[in-house]
Amino acid sequence: MLRRLFFWLHLIAGLLAGLIIGLKCLTGIALGFEKDLVAWAERDVRVVAVPRDARPLPLADQIAAARAAREDKAPSGITLSASPTAALAVQFGRDDTVYVNPYTAEARAPARSSLKAALHTAEELHRWFALSGAGRDWGKAIGGAANLLFLFLALSGLILWWPRSLSWRGFRAVVKFNLRLKGRARDWNWHTTLGFWATPLLLVITLSAIPISYKWGTNAVYGLFGEQPPQQGQAPGKAPEVPRPADGTQRLSQGELLAFAAKASPGFEQLSLRQENGNRRPQGGQPAGAQDVRPARSGPQAVSVLVKEAKAWPRTATTTLHLNPFTGEVLKTERFSDLSPGQRLRHWLRFLHTGEALGWPGQLALTLACVVGCLLVYTGFALSWRRFFIRRQG
Repeated sequence: MLRRLFFWLHLIAGLLAGLIIGLKCLTGIALGFEKDLVAWAERDVRVVAVPRDARPLPLADQIAAARAAREDKAPSGITLSASPTAALAVQFGRDDTVYVNPYTAEARAPARSSLKAALHTAEELHRWFALSGAGRDWGKAIGGAANLLFLFLALSGLILWWPRSLSWRGFRAVVKFNLRLKGRARDWNWHTTLGFWATPLLLVITLSAIPISYKWGTNAVYGLFGEQPPQQGQAPGKAPEVPRPADGTQRLSQGELLAFAAKASPGFEQLSLRQENGNRRPQGGQPAGAQDVRPARSGPQAVSVLVKEAKAWPRTATTTLHLNPFTGEVLKTERFSDLSPGQRLRHWLRFLHTGEALGWPGQLALTLACVVGCLLVYTGFALSWRRFFIRRQG
């Protein structure tokens, strides 16, 4: 009786949310390696040839070349890679990046890419069905509800797929593909087998999406450790005080500050300096969705540089160096391990949803899980069609 109840609840939930889940999974496939695909599409400006016996030009010259390409505008961010074949990335706003060859100071912007545009559309569809304005809130709400139903489908499916007989013969029907089957038997075999093997990954996808979709999900993450979630206008940490310099002391240039950060982090893979605006502090370990807004303070403020290290764990974890803008001295170092348990878990969940926390193996696993999700939607609808229509016609 209970199994039959779960069956009908499973079927109804699948019919209600199946198309949305299918769209989420389809766009999830496209977004699994989004950053890697964009980097590949822009490889002509991001990757440079290393001349023989050549040394990189001073960072000040490279940054000056980027500024000249943008009519001497002030950069909003600079990213320096440890790879000798990587161009210096200089940002001028959210969607405008100039790449500078570190050996020739040639500054180039990536050409418009149809691949990048397609991935942007996929992201918009995935997050809020490409709606705009107030429609985004509706899109996020519908997507969040569909995710909860997907979670229920994964859990109830595991109950339904669990064999009645705890024997190898009973389990074989659930865990083994039978490629000789056709029609309804084939759809049932695919639906149960794929669902059984993919359930752990589907649980990761759906559970990690809850804090992204709902504030109560974020509150629950912090509540597990008795912590209060960061509120808008409240910073999770105290900014270091910058000693007031002598009158007439000049601030260091962005290139000089990056050089000091590189010296303080000899094993860095990537350094990212963001132009401080007095109300935003970049923090790679800060949970996504939590806005770090500091109250306005008089006097000089530290400059923050994000440090990504090759052996960081999770792979998305970064260290933040707070530098004295006049001397380059490291005033404070914030590592991922320094964050509270709630902040660390929130970070893990955010990047487990995309697989990035585990590097390319995680991204591949989650992408394959999205492929399975599409197949589950297809076979689920096919089984429902046969149940409600084909049988009646017969």
